[in-house]
Amino acid sequence: MCCFSGHVQRVADTNIFARSVENGRQVLVYSMTIETQREVAMILPLPVPGGTAEDAVRFIDLKEYPDFFVDLKNGFPEPAPRAYPDAKIVEATPAAVPQTLKVVEVGDFEASFVPTVKDFSRLDARFRLPENAWEKLPAYKAYGFAVFKLKLNATSIHPMAFEFPRADAAKVFFPTVHIHDGQVHDKASFDHVLYCQKREADKTSLPEWRESEFPAGRFVKAARTQGIVDGKLHCYQRKIRGTRTNEDILV
Repeated sequence: MCCFSGHVQRVADTNIFARSVENGRQVLVYSMTIETQREVAMILPLPVPGGTAEDAVRFIDLKEYPDFFVDLKNGFPEPAPRAYPDAKIVEATPAAVPQTLKVVEVGDFEASFVPTVKDFSRLDARFRLPENAWEKLPAYKAYGFAVFKLKLNATSIHPMAFEFPRADAAKVFFPTVHIHDGQVHDKASFDHVLYCQKREADKTSLPEWRESEFPAGRFVKAARTQGIVDGKLHCYQRKIRGTRTNEDILV
């Protein structure tokens, strides 16, 4: 789900990287270009286990690696035309009343993990979705949410990255549902490029995905990703463009 707390004029060039890591957790990196005239937050749902703690999500600062997705793309060169002619964390103290959620400085963002839908009341009102939006998305009632507060007039945004626990460790999750105007639509316009890596022992077939010719370490600066990318493994790419059903993707 790519949701915004307020109206945005345009969202494009969305790139998402996902990979399973140890202990049933997943890493996710998200990037896009955006046009907005107001201060907004981007909200990503996470299929976390019930009762997930507020500190269960680890935010990762990729400000010093803004070309993360540029390098990933280099692992998938376009076919030659002749071959295809058409072609600081603040701790909340225990109290009887709800406390403000933790805020983490992550590069150019302020990030928070919202454990449940009801916990949005503990977040700055400017960075929430309209309450009736969740009524139209009953599937997300059991989800947690990563919230990234974007700077005013932000356009090109360095990758947002984090690691989180999953309710179903057998599936890799890509948040692709759109809510850009406070409304939930059955269909949406997609301009996404998805990337993933499989574990060495994972024999899952990915027929709709293109595999890189070389291991990721040949085209990604794996040491700068803080454990997000395994340089020894190949990457997979899938392009999703045009109008399609407005839903998340699981692999």
